[in-house]
Amino acid sequence: MVATSRTAKSVKNSAVALGFYFINLVLQFFSRKVFLDHLGAEVLGLNTTATNLLQFLNLAELGIGTAIACTLYKPLFDKDTTAINEIVSLQGWMYRRIAWVVIAGSTVLMAFFPWIFAKMPLPLWYAYASFAVLLVSALLSYFVNYKQIVLSADQQEYKIQYSYKAAILVKTLFQIFAIKYFDNGYVWWLVLEVVFAVIASVALDWMVRRTYPYLETSISLGRRLSRKYPDIITKIKQIFVHKINGFAVSQLTSLVIYAFASLSLVAYYSNYMLIVGGIGALFGAVFNGIGASIGNLVVEKETNQVEQIFNQLFSFRFLLISTLCFSVYTLSTPFITIWVGSAYLLDSTAVWFIVLTMFVGMGRSLAEQFLAAYNMFFDVWAAISEACLIMILSIIGGYFWDLHGILGGGFIGMTVFVLLWKPYFLFTKGFKRNVWRYYKMYALHLAMAAIAWGVSCYILSILSFDSESSVFEFIVSCILYPLIYGFLLFCLLYIMVDDMRILVRRILHFRGI
Repeated sequence: MVATSRTAKSVKNSAVALGFYFINLVLQFFSRKVFLDHLGAEVLGLNTTATNLLQFLNLAELGIGTAIACTLYKPLFDKDTTAINEIVSLQGWMYRRIAWVVIAGSTVLMAFFPWIFAKMPLPLWYAYASFAVLLVSALLSYFVNYKQIVLSADQQEYKIQYSYKAAILVKTLFQIFAIKYFDNGYVWWLVLEVVFAVIASVALDWMVRRTYPYLETSISLGRRLSRKYPDIITKIKQIFVHKINGFAVSQLTSLVIYAFASLSLVAYYSNYMLIVGGIGALFGAVFNGIGASIGNLVVEKETNQVEQIFNQLFSFRFLLISTLCFSVYTLSTPFITIWVGSAYLLDSTAVWFIVLTMFVGMGRSLAEQFLAAYNMFFDVWAAISEACLIMILSIIGGYFWDLHGILGGGFIGMTVFVLLWKPYFLFTKGFKRNVWRYYKMYALHLAMAAIAWGVSCYILSILSFDSESSVFEFIVSCILYPLIYGFLLFCLLYIMVDDMRILVRRILHFRGI
């Protein structure tokens, strides 16, 4: 019963997140269009800059939410309401302190706005108003919204979508209408941003209180609770390093390309990264919601059963990731040609490295979710080493081989830690199993993917489908290409991999994990 409930919650979390992802994608497309048409690129650029400045200040939060969620898995499973209240109270206390840091940092930063926005053709109050409005929304997450962590850790992420995210979608609709039909459209945009930030926070708080009537936090006990739960503080420091590593790695490539090439090449590269980022967000919408289910699984099950579920999830995710990578490799060129023109294309070698890096990067999340479930964040040296290795190899590669060397260096650096270290760490310290079982499984999956890739390319060459000739043929290609590759790879994995067959039977009979 518990297993079936866990599976049902995972499916519901993923389905709801996916639905909200597509709705938000459509709304953001129209919102950006209306924003540009009625307010202009300068206001949009100001809004983007203010958002980026605030994101930099919010780096102080990195690690707390993840550490609290991982710590909540066991008390939620044991229904230990006292521990749950204490852990969330500790989070509220830490968030309150971070909020004051953000406020202080924002005050100092705003003092420099006359210099930061000196070249801005808009009135300076636009910058202050934009930043202040976005700051209010951010502070609400520290003072009110932090309790949503209980929903996330308890496999009820979908309730966050129904309450908070739904209000944000309604806000976007109102903002589109206000900008399009009212005078002083940006003022209305700012007012609606604040109003709906409050509404969304109230809706989320109501959802949390309704789901957990016993949840009562006491911020004043924070200092005492920090001494009672010292492991949480340790984990926060460890996760902070991992998060900073992820932030640094995501920014390194563009900086190195600019250093060894040009801003134009950075723009070409960013077009491809927009595609990869969109697909990554879609993939995250599907799979991020199962993190709490994995945490619950680790608390309940024995190691043998946990490893079996890991293997089944690995096969399923490998199928999806490989199919997405094949689609990007075969369809990114026609997409960019239709979108911005063939002058912005990168050569096939560069695209290969982008796809390979995408393949490795998307594959890291499964091991990281299981490591989080085991509360294993103490490989801080690996996070620092990964960023350093990627930077060193990218710089060396850029010096000798320009763009190809930069992308190749980043791929090699990421591969060392994602494909070699992370699985080794999980299997030896978490599962307490020989990691060669994983490497053999990975090699078999790679062999099947290579066969499916070659056969798919051969089939597509016979079909002689010109996906660049028109938008219609491109859309047909977007359906046909992943179907051919995905079907071939699925058949090969079903024949050759036991875990894929077990997973299919589990899905058909809806047997829980």
